Amino acid sequence: MERESMEFDVVIVGAGPAGLSAACRIMQLAQAHEHELTVCVVEKGSEVGAHILSGAVLEPRALAELFPDWQDMDAPIQTQVTEDNFFFYTSAKGAVKLPNFLIPKPTHNEGNYIVSMGNVCRWLAQQAENLGVEVYPGFAAAEVLYHEDGRVKGIATGDMGISASGEQKDSYMPGMELHARYTLFCEGCRGHLGKQLMERFNLAADRDPQHYGIGIKEIWEIPADQHREGLVVHGLGWPLKESGTSGGAFMYHAENNQVYLGFITDLNYSNPHVSPYDEFQRWKHHPETLKYLEGGSRLSYGARAIAKGGLNSLPRMQFPGGLLLGCDAGTLNAVKIKGNHTAMKSGLIAAEAVVEGLLQGDDAPAELSGFETKLKESWLYDELYRTRNFSGFMHKFGFMVGSGMVWLDQNIFGGKLPFTLNDSKPDHATMKPADQCPKIDYPKPDNVISFDKLSSVFLSNTNHEEDQPCHLTLKDPEIPIGTNLPLYHEPAQRYCPAGVYEVVEEANGDKRFQINAQNCVHCKTCDIKDPSQNIVWVTPEGFGGPNYPNM
Repeated sequence: MERESMEFDVVIVGAGPAGLSAACRIMQLAQAHEHELTVCVVEKGSEVGAHILSGAVLEPRALAELFPDWQDMDAPIQTQVTEDNFFFYTSAKGAVKLPNFLIPKPTHNEGNYIVSMGNVCRWLAQQAENLGVEVYPGFAAAEVLYHEDGRVKGIATGDMGISASGEQKDSYMPGMELHARYTLFCEGCRGHLGKQLMERFNLAADRDPQHYGIGIKEIWEIPADQHREGLVVHGLGWPLKESGTSGGAFMYHAENNQVYLGFITDLNYSNPHVSPYDEFQRWKHHPETLKYLEGGSRLSYGARAIAKGGLNSLPRMQFPGGLLLGCDAGTLNAVKIKGNHTAMKSGLIAAEAVVEGLLQGDDAPAELSGFETKLKESWLYDELYRTRNFSGFMHKFGFMVGSGMVWLDQNIFGGKLPFTLNDSKPDHATMKPADQCPKIDYPKPDNVISFDKLSSVFLSNTNHEEDQPCHLTLKDPEIPIGTNLPLYHEPAQRYCPAGVYEVVEEANGDKRFQINAQNCVHCKTCDIKDPSQNIVWVTPEGFGGPNYPNM
């Protein structure tokens, strides 16, 4: 079968904060100019929000620019931050609550809201549809299409009904081509099409490599007398400091006696025995965490990588025929540990550049060069500039000294130190051989506070069509057992938070690398951290992956 095609003015890949903000603002501007435009958003999740995972404390600055009356529009943004605590965990039992003056100013949360970004995106999608945007969940953008002159032409959605052996099943349906004057890529962190675009157009030239963390999150319902709606807790130190790893924990007290808690492990760690999932499970047993969780029940689980390299790692975001936006480019503010408001702002800036281009009709430029000017004149760029040294401080000087340098940079110099500290070592290259690093003895889960990976994946509602090509591809199938196992004790067994990768010993003593692709929660950690850069994440069939209700 030949692919059918549809024509739009703008195609947006990904119904996250960046993509939906761009879609809404494009339509607002088109209406203001009395100019009719067609905008389409494709989303690989089974519904909008199904693949959205974020802490999240939302800074409403960009939202207020998009919808100034958002508070009167029944937005699912109700719980304002009332208390902001920061702990340094000294040990498995000890913690010191840090006074506000010792916390970098950008991390303070006055005026922010505790939200489910999945629900916020569902609300944004409704606003987009009300403005005339076509939103198509369940369609994974699998391929970038190009004109003969090299401009991006649009995308093709993935074929459906392909068997694991690559044959067409009775249910086969070819993908659809979506063509547009401009295509905006908003896939989130480590987008698989974004990776291809960066390579094709050399967008990351002269930039630091992107740096990442893996964020793991759970939602709990806790007893009412332990719940403090509006309380925000962040923490650093134990247990990650035992392995010399950076990262931190969070707990947000939302409405309905629910708490959102999670753990971020920076993916520049060097000890291949580190398991980010198990570090999170350990932290939940700390007395400062446990006092809230005892007697509660776990409702949801999920994981997602975050791009935290900041301005120094930010690629050129425009190219002929489109833009790379939000976490697909890496607009997260790593000091604030917030990327939703910055992703939304990138979408708003993109909308202005796109509409300016489209208003020129047949003379619309192939490349929206005005986007970069608008970006550099925005508060988004100012935020990223002021926090540009964060990764350099933390990665080069370690947790204790690095934290002190960040405090000095932010609280004394306002992020305007007269130098830029670069970090040119990619996260996958930091791994040391296993025999040079101490093993970590993680306690078994008690199934009350801590749990195993498979029971956690069950709570993520993850599902993939079983008879389809594996979306976790290996450049060389010999590397996991031949290289990664003897050198690094095959760290995919531990860095994956969903139990996807296993080393299985056969009856004859041979070892085999097993990929349980059904478990994949699309966090992208394997694509980032594999020390051999042998694992390449590609999109599975649409609808596949987690189905988060309110993460």
